[in-house]
Amino acid sequence: MAKRTRPKAAKASRKPFKPAKSSAAHRRPDHRGVTTTPVAAPEPKQLGPERLQLAPAAIDLFQRGMESLQRHQYQQAAASFRSVLERFPDERALLDRTRVYLDLCERELRRKPANPQTAEERLTSATAALNDGDETRAEQLAKSVLTDDPEHDLALYLLAAVEARRGNPESALAKLRQAITISPEVSAQARHDSDFDALHDLPEFHELTETPPTSTPRRPRRGRAER
Repeated sequence: MAKRTRPKAAKASRKPFKPAKSSAAHRRPDHRGVTTTPVAAPEPKQLGPERLQLAPAAIDLFQRGMESLQRHQYQQAAASFRSVLERFPDERALLDRTRVYLDLCERELRRKPANPQTAEERLTSATAALNDGDETRAEQLAKSVLTDDPEHDLALYLLAAVEARRGNPESALAKLRQAITISPEVSAQARHDSDFDALHDLPEFHELTETPPTSTPRRPRRGRAER
């Protein structure tokens, strides 16, 4: 009689199950309860092979803008992208994508939360107000941030821009000096910011923005914890 053999069980696949990716972007509610789609900023590494032919300074500015964009620091990112366009008009391989990201930053800055609460929301609204020529609102929002955090570099920077636009060079330089003392890197931003055009003929402005300031390590901010 033929010997019966037990059929072998089929081997289970060792490959873990991967659910199909949804084509819809992940969405989250904003502070007003409205569902929004977060900005998906590309990784800073996404410069192609042509980067080998680009000026190192142009690459550095572009990468700095991308890093700020990923941190949702749209004001700083926009300033870096504008600098690329102004200082390196011949770097055609980089200009198109720079314009795309600059447009993205400007669209985000134009968004105005109905009732900004956090420091980031107030500063974004202050920047948008300044871009729209509403210097009074920009000043109020920036000052409200300084009430919580007297050493907030961006709030001081925005107030300096407001004072420069109003034709108050001494006050503008004083606030800009405070901002640069806290964050020396903003001096490069101010140098290419059109809000400070009225200060370009002043030796004090060039001293602030062209000479690397010596400052103590940045102190931690003492603002109240945001809810």
